[in-house]
Amino acid sequence: MKVGDRHYRTIWMNEDGRSIDVIDQRWLPHEFRVVTLKTVDDVATAIRDMWIRGAPLIGVTAAYGVAIAMNEDASDAALDQVWEKLHETRPTAINLRWALDAMRAHLKAYPESERAEAAYARAHEIADEDVELNRSIGANGLELIRRIAAGKKPGEPVNILTHCNAGWLATVDYGTATAPIYMAVEEGIPVHVYVDETRPRNQGAQLTAWEMNGHGVPHTLIVDNAGGHLMQHGQVDMVIVGTDRTTANGDVCNKIGTYLKALAARDNDVPFYVALPSPTIDWTVKDGVKEIPIEERNSDEVTFVQGRAADGSIAMVRISPQGSPAANPAFDVTPARLITGLITERGVAQASPDGLKAMFPERS
Repeated sequence: MKVGDRHYRTIWMNEDGRSIDVIDQRWLPHEFRVVTLKTVDDVATAIRDMWIRGAPLIGVTAAYGVAIAMNEDASDAALDQVWEKLHETRPTAINLRWALDAMRAHLKAYPESERAEAAYARAHEIADEDVELNRSIGANGLELIRRIAAGKKPGEPVNILTHCNAGWLATVDYGTATAPIYMAVEEGIPVHVYVDETRPRNQGAQLTAWEMNGHGVPHTLIVDNAGGHLMQHGQVDMVIVGTDRTTANGDVCNKIGTYLKALAARDNDVPFYVALPSPTIDWTVKDGVKEIPIEERNSDEVTFVQGRAADGSIAMVRISPQGSPAANPAFDVTPARLITGLITERGVAQASPDGLKAMFPERS
C-alpha cells in the first residue's frame, strides 16, 4: 500500500542486509516512523509491546527474528532458544507459532554454516507468501461485495463494518479484512466502511481509519457500541473482521469485542465474515472458548489513552480514577455458529469442520 506517494510493506530488509525495518505503529496516525530491529531482543520487544501487531505480521517478524538469531549463533541450542523467546511474546496469535515452527523445521536440515543465509531466504519467502495469501483473500472477498452491490439500488454504497485493524498494517501488505475493500474501491464498486474505534488500544481509530484515508476509502469512525444500533436500522450490509486464531471447528479468536459484533449481526440478519490466511488456522484446537489462551495485557491500556495534545505533542492521558483496577483481556472467541463464512486464500469456507476440511483437504 502507499503512504503518500511511496509504496510500503510493513516490514523489509534494512540496507545492511541483516537487520529489518518496520513501521512503528505506536505513533500512528499522528506520526509515521520507521524503526530498525537489529537483535532478537529488539524483535521480541517489537512484538510484545505492539510496535508491530496483527497475527500475520507477527509471524513474519518472528521469522526474521530467527534469521537475525542465526546470524549471531546458528547452533541447535540457539535455534531452540530463539523459538522459546519469541513464542512467549504473544501467546494468542497462532501465526507466531506457525512461523517459528516453519523456520525451525526448515533450518534443522541445514548445517550450521549455511543456516543464516537459509534463514533469511525462508523469512523472505514467508513474507512474500503472506502478500499473495492476502491478495487471494481480497479476490475471494471481493466476489461477496460484488453480490451485495448487485442487489443494492444503483449507486448506493455497500456498507461494511469492521473491527480492530485487519488491514495492511496487520500483514505484510493488502490486509485480510481490508483486502476485499481495497479491491472493491479499485474496481469502482461504491463502498462505505464503518470503522469501530476498538478499545482499549483504538486500532480502528488510529490504524484502520488512517489506512482508509490513505487509500481514499469512504468511511466513518464509530464507537464500539454503535455497531448494533446501526445494524438494527439497516445501515450495515456486511461485517468483515480478521482473526488471530481460528480453530479446526471454525471458532474464531479475534480482538475483544468481535463476539458482540457477531451476536448483533446474527440478531439482525447481517452476514458476518472472517478473513484469514490458512496459517491462522490452528488444526490442533477444536473448542476455541475452552482451549485458546486469552492474552491478558497491561491494565494501563484501559486506564490511559494516547493522542495528540493541543500543543502538538503525543501524550498518554489517564481516563480513570487513580487506584481503580482494570482488566484487559485482549481477545474473545466467536463461535462458529455465528459466522456466515471464512474468507480464505482458496475461497469462502463454511465455518465448520467439514467446511474447513473441504477447503484444505490435505489437513484431513
